[in-house]
Amino acid sequence: MAMELTSENFQAEVLNSDLPVLIDFWAPWCGPCRMMSPIIDELSAEYNGKVKIAKINVDNERDLAMQYGVSSIPSLKLFKNGAVVREAIGAMPIDKVRALIDG
Repeated sequence: MAMELTSENFQAEVLNSDLPVLIDFWAPWCGPCRMMSPIIDELSAEYNGKVKIAKINVDNERDLAMQYGVSSIPSLKLFKNGAVVREAIGAMPIDKVRALIDG
């Protein structure tokens, strides 16, 4: 299961993380976001211990979404050493998300 991020735990879980972090910016009302949810959960188990997989609800965390330029959802951003290194927008198959993570 993907970790839920908020403004309270973002610094510790993402910016200060030793592991890469893939964040799914999503909202409950977004159909493509709901389609991505099982993929995100599957990857969370698959990459356990190698990459943190997390979700940010843009309705609840508008400031984080604005800070990272999220204008369309689902929006995936891969952080390494506290910085976004890769990103993709829109629903996609699991292989494309793996390619985003693996580079």
